[in-house]
Amino acid sequence: MVKRYEQYCPMAHALDMVGDRWALLIVRDLMHGPQRYTDLVERLPGIGTNILAARLRELEAHGIVTRRTLPPPAASRVYDLTDYGRALRPALRELALWGARSLGPPTDKDELFQGWLANAMDTVIARLAPNGRFEFRCGEETASLVDGEVLSGPIEHADVVVEGDPDGIYYLFVNRSLDTVTVDGDQDLLLRLLDAAPERVEAPASA
Repeated sequence: MVKRYEQYCPMAHALDMVGDRWALLIVRDLMHGPQRYTDLVERLPGIGTNILAARLRELEAHGIVTRRTLPPPAASRVYDLTDYGRALRPALRELALWGARSLGPPTDKDELFQGWLANAMDTVIARLAPNGRFEFRCGEETASLVDGEVLSGPIEHADVVVEGDPDGIYYLFVNRSLDTVTVDGDQDLLLRLLDAAPERVEAPASA
């Protein structure tokens, strides 16, 4: 656990609870629903199991995460967010939106975790999107956007279907160009969605 900042400040208090490495990514993944411990291990490549266990204990101690057992037939022990934990959603969305503005395309070292496409849609574009039925396909990932609500998987009667690799999806939103993907359906509606996406900025160079 990181040392407390020992400042009487709401920001410092928040960072005392979720400022450790991996803590916010655990919360991010639990925003999509209850997860088993093994689910979290799979969704967080690079985290050691000892670190994951420690972060979950800390988040439980702060009242952000709780453990419960799903009803039969699953009957699995899962981790879930409390109401207090779910209240972090607006803050996570703002942080992701800020990060997205200077995020480059994925590199060979970047892991694309299960659900990454739906997560990106939810945090960056969903609340800015025009009404419509959008479906995005990228390899094994499919995410849909229906009137501002993100769904994992395909939908029926999509207004527009977009298919491409991770680089193609990235440059679709950054360059507002349809040349990097395959588009089937209402291109004008897709362009309205792209116009609503945040403008990219160059992050200041490191000293």
